[in-house]
Amino acid sequence: MVLDFKSHIDSDKNLKKINNHICKLEIDSFLVGGYVRDFLLSKESKDVDIMTLGDPYTLTSRISKESGFSDYKIFKNFGTASINYQSINYEFVGARKESYTKISRNPEVSPGLFDDDMKRRDFTINAIAVSLGKNYGNLIDTFNGIDDLKNKIIKTCDDPHKTFEDDPLRMMRAIRFASQLNFDIEESTFKSLSENAERIKIVSQERITDELNKIILSDKPSYGFKLLYVSGILNYIFPELSNLQGVEKINNHSHKDNFYHTLEVLDNTSNFSDNLWLRWSAILHDIAKPQTKRYKEKIGWTFHGHEDLGARLVPKIFKKLRLPMNNKMKYVQKLVRLHLRPIALVKDHITDSAIRRLVFDAGDDIDDLLTLCRADVTTKNPDKSKKYLNNFNIVEKKIKIVEENDKIKNFQPPVSGQEIINIFAIKPSRVIGELKNEIKNQILDGKIKNNKKEALKLLNKLAKSRGLEPVK
Repeated sequence: MVLDFKSHIDSDKNLKKINNHICKLEIDSFLVGGYVRDFLLSKESKDVDIMTLGDPYTLTSRISKESGFSDYKIFKNFGTASINYQSINYEFVGARKESYTKISRNPEVSPGLFDDDMKRRDFTINAIAVSLGKNYGNLIDTFNGIDDLKNKIIKTCDDPHKTFEDDPLRMMRAIRFASQLNFDIEESTFKSLSENAERIKIVSQERITDELNKIILSDKPSYGFKLLYVSGILNYIFPELSNLQGVEKINNHSHKDNFYHTLEVLDNTSNFSDNLWLRWSAILHDIAKPQTKRYKEKIGWTFHGHEDLGARLVPKIFKKLRLPMNNKMKYVQKLVRLHLRPIALVKDHITDSAIRRLVFDAGDDIDDLLTLCRADVTTKNPDKSKKYLNNFNIVEKKIKIVEENDKIKNFQPPVSGQEIINIFAIKPSRVIGELKNEIKNQILDGKIKNNKKEALKLLNKLAKSRGLEPVK
């Protein structure tokens, strides 16, 4: 663990400039929070938090004007000021103390001293400070956060019950840090977190989802979700996922635990990609299995149609979680709806027509769909796993060949609706859509090539059967 902050400040020209101004102004100031924690863990950070025992606005203004940091902002409502320079955000905040009420996680804030500011911090690993000014580089570790970093422990600075009762979002943060850093949550801290799980209901959905996304983006997100589940928090923030847990057995027929299977698929996806929305596709790919679960005497358990129902559930879940209702939602919805299609292809004889239709439906997201499908292989039988993954490789090769020949991925109708109107001098009507659809289907079935010449030839034939003749 690197502890030499003095050398670090001397080597960082921007921090050194800031420190020189703090010396001139004689304002007691400290590096605090995540920046210090990440430095001690040898992690890069783009956010530098500086706490001052004085006016942060004057300090920020003076530093900006005299050091060439032109992009600075003052947020008096939040008691902060910031400088954005070379993709790094330097945030200045005055030392403060906080007091809470039971009905809100928003504290009453008032100016405070150094100790007041340290006491309000959530976890020991985030309550390590480094002096700036004349004594720059000195570490101040009031709550033994450095030891907890070494021991990989998440622990509250204050009594954990009070910490989580005051600000229940800290429960999500504890789990998020554990997931991101692969740390354990200290026993009494986790016990109190579980006892206060219901308090999460007073936190805004936006803040919960922000922490949830950070958990999803960690290297092994399943760890964070297991902590959310065991603590009871998941039942309050995402019951649809909790409902996947459990195994039912009838007449020696049982199904896999879809909750733990989903977490395994999520981890597998994370090994392939850091795309947040692909990871959300992994989380939601089997979300409708509880509603579609049926037992059949000779077959066992089935989940027919879970992909279609799951796709219909995606907008509802996104809306509830305050996730974006735009193309990102549609992307997740598409992958959930299609996630069984490549699996079906590997089981049967692969026809060019089936490949074309898959590529048409998936479009530019075909590669991500195949990534999700590979991640969905969670069998512990190495022979089966090898066979399934090899079959996906065959499908992928076939897709490349078909796409090179037919250019289906970004399919655009070779003949537009307006062209049909002009050719036959007809008004906009249902027949135009029918003609376009038939041309599309014959292209996808390989009956005609994906080009204008063959499309027009087919169009004339189809139009004639409907009593339409081109105008001269």
